[in-house]
Amino acid sequence: MDNGFFKNIEQKTGVRMKDVLELANSLQNANFKDQQTVRDVIKRVAALANKPVPQQLEDQIVQSIVKDGSKLDIQTITDMLNKKDKG
Repeated sequence: MDNGFFKNIEQKTGVRMKDVLELANSLQNANFKDQQTVRDVIKRVAALANKPVPQQLEDQIVQSIVKDGSKLDIQTITDMLNKKDKG
């Protein structure tokens, strides 16, 4: 992908693509059956998105991910964070 595409995303989201790519890279070998690893990822995504995650929501996300740790990706966490905004 060209740099213009990434710059456009950065301008719209306020999130540096370098940070997103570093997070995505760290997810490749992470153990998503480990609660602390999942909590760390949630906190990193929340910081990138500039969205606070209440403890109750964090617990729900952790429980959901640890139950099926093979299906975690950034989109899953982002979707869960966005649900907080809608309800």
